[in-house]
Amino acid sequence: MFGIVNYPTFVFTVLLFLAIPGPGLLGIVAATGKHGRRAGFASTLGVVAGDWVHMTLAGIGVAALLQANPLVFKAIQYLGAAYLIYIGVTLLRVKALESNSSSGLEANGGTQDFRRLFLITLMNPKAIVFYMAFFPLFINPAEHHGAWTLLAMGVTVSCLTVLFCFSVVLLVNLITTRLKKNAWIGRVAHKVAGVTLIGFGIKLSTN
Repeated sequence: MFGIVNYPTFVFTVLLFLAIPGPGLLGIVAATGKHGRRAGFASTLGVVAGDWVHMTLAGIGVAALLQANPLVFKAIQYLGAAYLIYIGVTLLRVKALESNSSSGLEANGGTQDFRRLFLITLMNPKAIVFYMAFFPLFINPAEHHGAWTLLAMGVTVSCLTVLFCFSVVLLVNLITTRLKKNAWIGRVAHKVAGVTLIGFGIKLSTN
């Protein structure tokens, strides 16, 4: 499909990363809890816009590697698999769910919420590293369609982000209440995600 290998795994992995509490998701939850659904929807679009900046920069780098040296691209794929394993191990070591990014949301209005989450996503230095390591794992160098393959992957990520985060916005009251009252839910979520990512990294490195 557009030169994307293991597309179902690609979709599932994206959903898994979306479900891991991070600055973007916690920012959406905080904005929704304080300003309502409109703020949550606007914050989601801000995350998507920031992701597209990172995906574009990563796509330029991936395309350059594909044209320059297939062996280097293959090495990047192995590094990407190692990166997934590293993230998985990091998640296994997390002791508690932190929500420091939920502070500082005083302003009202969808535009300001959009801008806030766009900047949070844009200033995340790990995002472009993630996409540079993540995208090559699912690209077939022999069958890719250049920019069309990267565009298809980017559209998939954006659609999944909107569907997932909009669902979170609609359920934010229930989610935030449970996370505050039961810290073990966050810890269990991290452990499950960590083991799954390690498994994916090993599988993709031996594929």
